[in-house]
Amino acid sequence: MIRRLLWIFGTLIALAVLGGVAFWARPVEFFNTYSELRLLRAGAESRSTLVEGYRVHYYALGPDSGPAVVLVHGLGGRAENWQNLAPYLSKAGYRVYLPDLLGYGQSEKPAGFSYSVPNEVGVVGGFLDALGLKQVDLGGWSMGGWIVQRVAAERPERVRKLILFDSAGLALKPDWNTNLFTPATADELSQLDELLMPHPPNVPDFVATDILRRSKQNAWVIHRALASMLTGHDATDRLLPGLKMPALIVWGELDRITPINEGETMHKLISGSQLEVIQGCGHLAPSQCAPQIGPNLVVFLRR
Repeated sequence: MIRRLLWIFGTLIALAVLGGVAFWARPVEFFNTYSELRLLRAGAESRSTLVEGYRVHYYALGPDSGPAVVLVHGLGGRAENWQNLAPYLSKAGYRVYLPDLLGYGQSEKPAGFSYSVPNEVGVVGGFLDALGLKQVDLGGWSMGGWIVQRVAAERPERVRKLILFDSAGLALKPDWNTNLFTPATADELSQLDELLMPHPPNVPDFVATDILRRSKQNAWVIHRALASMLTGHDATDRLLPGLKMPALIVWGELDRITPINEGETMHKLISGSQLEVIQGCGHLAPSQCAPQIGPNLVVFLRR
């Protein structure tokens, strides 16, 4: 009996050591898995569908019969970025869909795809078609906001209500170094964090090393997307006055990636839109400030 207990105890210690070593080597994988498990625990189902012949991964949560809400992540993001906000909607009775755009998260990353805003607009439209979603409440964050603006302009019959979170899309050149979206050094990663968050946490060296490894892996997708966006050819300034569906614009007061004046401009351009400024929050407001956003978002959708 004692030998058996010692064997079990030794096995547990060995597993703990192996787990610690694995976490130290690949912490980003652990964080991503944790985010996925949080969504699954909230009732999400992890699925995939074909769009334009490519596999697109998505989560679906909430009652099957609920009104459909589709949320589109931003540049360098993934479906799990909505893990804090999506449960507010699913618990309110909405069927929430969180797709990974092509090139991001668990979706396919085809080498021949441009990853431009217009092509990702096609992916979102194709996603709606593939799932048979005739009309949805459509939201987008940052680059995702740019994408859903164009979906709403090109296919207005498919968008019941529009939600923009710290959205890009206006014909403005960023006043910060866009190369920081693919950081190559710990210093560049720190600079990016300072842009994204008002009070960035201290990132341990081993975590920073793994983030930089992943950044190098995925940089080619980000570079293609940025190269297209920075041309300004697909800006939405002229499209926004033509939008007729109800629109909610949610913005972090301290956003440095897409400053609050851009949200105010979108508010002026979209007739009848509603602007909500989230105090003390930055570009990551939908994740870091979900408790301030979620209840009012539900009120807007129910109105």
